[in-house]
Amino acid sequence: MLESAPISAPVLQTGMGALPHTNGTTFRVWAPAATAVSVVGPFNDWDHTTHPLAAETDGYWAADFPNVEVGTEYKFWLDTPTGELTRNDPYAREVTHSAGNSIVPDHSFDWEDDHFEMPAWNELVIYELHVGTFNAPDPEQPGTFLDVIEKLGYLRDLGINAIEIMPPTEFPGGRSWGYNPSHPFALETDYGGPQAFKELVKQAHRHGIAIILDVVYNHFGPGDLDLWQFDGWQENDGGGIYFYNDWRAETPWATTAPTTAATPCGPTSAITP
Repeated sequence: MLESAPISAPVLQTGMGALPHTNGTTFRVWAPAATAVSVVGPFNDWDHTTHPLAAETDGYWAADFPNVEVGTEYKFWLDTPTGELTRNDPYAREVTHSAGNSIVPDHSFDWEDDHFEMPAWNELVIYELHVGTFNAPDPEQPGTFLDVIEKLGYLRDLGINAIEIMPPTEFPGGRSWGYNPSHPFALETDYGGPQAFKELVKQAHRHGIAIILDVVYNHFGPGDLDLWQFDGWQENDGGGIYFYNDWRAETPWATTAPTTAATPCGPTSAITP
């Protein structure tokens, strides 16, 4: 009689956020003030009792689940001293929209024979580009990464060899310059999301054009900002573990200056991921 093969235990993947792999998805989040953390979504009817994360060191929580696949919507449920909270993943690579749900990302993409090398710094001819208005076919809708592709030949013929894209990470609404990011790792849904962005990068490289991203590291939000008081902890009415909670939080745009790994905030001595 043949013996059945033993079922191997889930192997936690390295990294933060949702980490899909062949046999499922690992979830990891930093929430040092939380006393319990779960992942919730349509796969468990948003029930926080079915998919709990285990406490790791320094305020991290993680677990691996075989039944959560690429494309699945999810959020983190946290039990905190200030009550129960449901938050988007701080490391979400994709969201349904800025106030929606996180999505387990699909990292697969056919780059084909892309071996592009960026021109030397002293040879760059940079065109700064706002995706939402650059080549929008419908004045009532923002342009997308795919709309930009249509004009790559035109830019190349002008002598452009690098496009600097104004901040394309997820922001509230569909029209913005992008300097109000709510999800710093997710590509703007109204621009087409991560797959459309990868296609833009591939096609730009085929035209000999490098892609440079304008980014915002000195302030976030303030709208649709689940990072704010993420695990319930805060000081001085500040933003909690991902933000300064004193005078350093002040910026000309909002009181939302994020901390860095060198200057962690929070109720523990953990380094901010």
